[in-house]
Amino acid sequence: MSFSILDELGSRAGEKFALHDRYLNPQMVRVLKTIGFDRHYTRAEGAYLFDKTGQRYLDLLSGFGVFAIGRNHPTVKRALADVIAADLPNLVQMDVSPLAGLLAERLLSHLPGQERVFFCNSGTEAVEAAIKLARAATKRAKLVFCEHAFHGLTTGALSLNGDRMFRDGFGPLLADAVPVPWNDLPALEATLRSGDVAAFFVEPIQGKGVNLPADGYLAGAARLCRQHGALFVVDEVQTGLGRTGKFLATDTDAVDADLILLAKALSGGFVPVGAVAGKRWIFDKTFDRMDRAVVHGSTFGKNNLAMAAGLAVLSVLEDEGLMENAARRGESLLRRLQALVARYEMLREVRGRGLMIALEFGPPKALALRAAWSLLEKATKGLFCQMVTIPLFTRHQILTQVAGHEMYVIKLLPPLCLSQEDEDWIVRAFDDVIADCHKFGSAIWDLATTLTGNTLRSSVG
Repeated sequence: MSFSILDELGSRAGEKFALHDRYLNPQMVRVLKTIGFDRHYTRAEGAYLFDKTGQRYLDLLSGFGVFAIGRNHPTVKRALADVIAADLPNLVQMDVSPLAGLLAERLLSHLPGQERVFFCNSGTEAVEAAIKLARAATKRAKLVFCEHAFHGLTTGALSLNGDRMFRDGFGPLLADAVPVPWNDLPALEATLRSGDVAAFFVEPIQGKGVNLPADGYLAGAARLCRQHGALFVVDEVQTGLGRTGKFLATDTDAVDADLILLAKALSGGFVPVGAVAGKRWIFDKTFDRMDRAVVHGSTFGKNNLAMAAGLAVLSVLEDEGLMENAARRGESLLRRLQALVARYEMLREVRGRGLMIALEFGPPKALALRAAWSLLEKATKGLFCQMVTIPLFTRHQILTQVAGHEMYVIKLLPPLCLSQEDEDWIVRAFDDVIADCHKFGSAIWDLATTLTGNTLRSSVG
């Protein structure tokens, strides 16, 4: 019998939650069913997901930024199909890949001042590579990162993670990783002054919370790193490739990094791609002799499909003006959502850049609402945001989620192809749901009671 992946999927339709519950992560299945996100999606296109009933959903998670150009883009699909049909030699290993050379050339054309590229499979692998490159280049061990940062979940990257929830239970981590407060140049300078820091790792906009840098912070950090002989490493895994309306978020600040980390959107959503771009001298300190040509690598990092996907994504970004759309659409969406702050006391702030936007909530002043808020807090800090994300999904077919653990922040990370119709859909939905949150006794507060009960039972169990 010949194998057919579509037949395999068809014959097991409807079993995905049972399979994951049995063989992968039952807690994830439990989460999805508890918050009502257990849908059976059958198709995806652009900014949309479609379930088995044909219902359309607007995807504001975009795979945590992976689908910047939209889902199942035809240009990327065609590039991958062409590579497969050509029967090209792949991963010869004792050879070099022409597609990797082409992607490196094309990528560096968007990164003035950078001269070399290392390809890997993900953002966390890019962080791991940067740790090694930085230590080899500086002959120093210490790594500095910001509080509340997120740089990945492998052991080295996790050592640079500012959220204790992700770190707990996985120690000991790297001993020479030191946190500093975000947006605090004096604290960074005090740490760098020791003269033993290999690199400062920083997100130009923190993904967990969408925390924006203060004016001059990134430029000041770069200056301090050079002054004290440390590398300035910018993690653009989520912010890069047009997310903020420019190719890099740091382009807004005119900052010249020593190493730039990219991934997520570069894949087009099909084949994982990660990249470290940087100065020639840094790479030459690691790959300094012929017998050290392979001291760091990634078996699948330069595979043909990944490199073709990256080339296709860069072409789409340019040909379809997606960076410009992100800037224009993001500015409009941000302005319209900010207008809601004056109308709803629990909506404290709307912030962001391009199509990376956060809505932050806070406790109400009204007595009845404040008492209900306090009950939610006793169950789980930040639970209020689920009172917004769940009806956004069930009532308005908008998929989004909180920006981090125990936060009152909902993050929007839509595809860069977002349309005017999509923008109107988002504003209308948030207006409706947030208005209901301010009506004690509404269906949303009944939902809060259910969520609180589920959370408390879970903690007891």
